[in-house]
Amino acid sequence: MQRVTATTAIIGVTAAVSAAVLLGHQDYDASMRAGFIPARLSGMGTDFAAVPALLTPLTCTLLHGGFLHLGMNMLMLGFTGKETERALGPLGIVLLYVVGAFVAAFAQWLPDPQSMVPMIGASGAASAVVGAYSLLFGRSRAKAIGPIPAQAVHVVWLAVAWTIVNLLSAFAFLGAGVAVAAWAHIGGFVAGLVLAKPLLRWRWRKA
Repeated sequence: MQRVTATTAIIGVTAAVSAAVLLGHQDYDASMRAGFIPARLSGMGTDFAAVPALLTPLTCTLLHGGFLHLGMNMLMLGFTGKETERALGPLGIVLLYVVGAFVAAFAQWLPDPQSMVPMIGASGAASAVVGAYSLLFGRSRAKAIGPIPAQAVHVVWLAVAWTIVNLLSAFAFLGAGVAVAAWAHIGGFVAGLVLAKPLLRWRWRKA
């Protein structure tokens, strides 16, 4: 019998909750109550029952704006999470995902702390997994620049490339009337780059 991985469990729970909300046509209500709203983290309250603001970086990962949104995020997580979990272990991938979710939310909060627009979706947390995967399994052609080692150059190159791609994508989608949480994607990805090697060393030190 094949063991259920932590990545599979995250995908299963996220897909189940998102599908239930979407099929029940509760997506707007759920996004206002459990989505990440920057203004709430800044201390602004609501007139309705809602998840505590400090938990919304996690609860927002369970909500999606449609089945296409859900499918794309779960595909991205499934593709990169399997190999990343093999390297970091089940606890490592869970820590990476959770910390990535909080860093992504903070990155989305930072440019507009008073925004009342809810952020939903697992893409910020999944971006942390993508970041770790890119660093651990991507081929590096970077060279040292003076005293800066090649590994550091590679990390900066990945971060800059991901930032440019996401900002351009957000600009393109904005023209079509679709809001993309580009800063959350960038924050999550950078968290993955920063955490990949420490989590890898931590796992094998425990082994």
